[in-house]
Amino acid sequence: MTSPSTPQSDPTWLSIIKLLRWNKPAGRFILMVPALWAVFLAARGTPPLPLVGVIIVGTFVTSAAGCVINDLWDRNIDPEVERTRSRPLASRALSIQVGVAIAILALLCAAVLALYLNRFSFLLCVAAVPVIVFYPTAKRVFPVPQLVLSIAWGFAVLISWSAVTANLEPATWVLWSAVILWTLAFDTVYALPDRQDDERIGVNSSALFFGDKTPIAVGIFFTGTAVLLALESQFMALNWTFWLGWSLAIIFWAKQVYDLLQPEISPTLYGQIFGQNVIIGFVLLAAMISGTLLA
Repeated sequence: MTSPSTPQSDPTWLSIIKLLRWNKPAGRFILMVPALWAVFLAARGTPPLPLVGVIIVGTFVTSAAGCVINDLWDRNIDPEVERTRSRPLASRALSIQVGVAIAILALLCAAVLALYLNRFSFLLCVAAVPVIVFYPTAKRVFPVPQLVLSIAWGFAVLISWSAVTANLEPATWVLWSAVILWTLAFDTVYALPDRQDDERIGVNSSALFFGDKTPIAVGIFFTGTAVLLALESQFMALNWTFWLGWSLAIIFWAKQVYDLLQPEISPTLYGQIFGQNVIIGFVLLAAMISGTLLA
């Protein structure tokens, strides 16, 4: 009779990939989407391809840095949460020193990419760093930490738009506001399965703050997003093709809120809604591009 085999730990390179969350690209793409919305709208559908490349790589690197910084702050909290206890720093698969080194390296890579941008955009990149670094502390002191994350997400709009125009316009702030509300919606859904663990260990989340009214709050955030994107289309004079993507997004968002309102919810629903919003983001991107080019 053979004894059961002991689970093998991941090799270091795979633990680093997991620390950067590159094994879960949905979270990287959902940051990339607002940046691409901004750069294509600001450039009226035809941004310089090198700039698009810098933004794509920059969002991957910056979001990776944010994930590592978050895990460094939460290395003693994550083991108490079912969803996060297997993260490399929480499980001690990687040391704090390795985590700090990777975070610094990721931020340096982001800084090098930011040098491609104009001075105003570069300064916005610098301004985003404290928000990224201190966002994880928000859950300890602020009742709706997802709002802080939304503001961090919003920098993707400001940086990308100003990289094209070297300034910020009223349309920029409308898009920024839409991204704030959209991020509040999908990240509140993302926080729902952690409610019991978060309450037990004493950290805040929007899912706890809104309590039983969370599905209604998410619906309000999605509605606000839709209204602001409609206003953005007026600023940018987008044509009818934009409204096709916009209408499809509203149908998905309405269905998601309906599902959240049901008395019995599958534990997989929250991840599905998060993934669907990645797709919705790219559908809206395609609608913005076509709505600009065909206007």
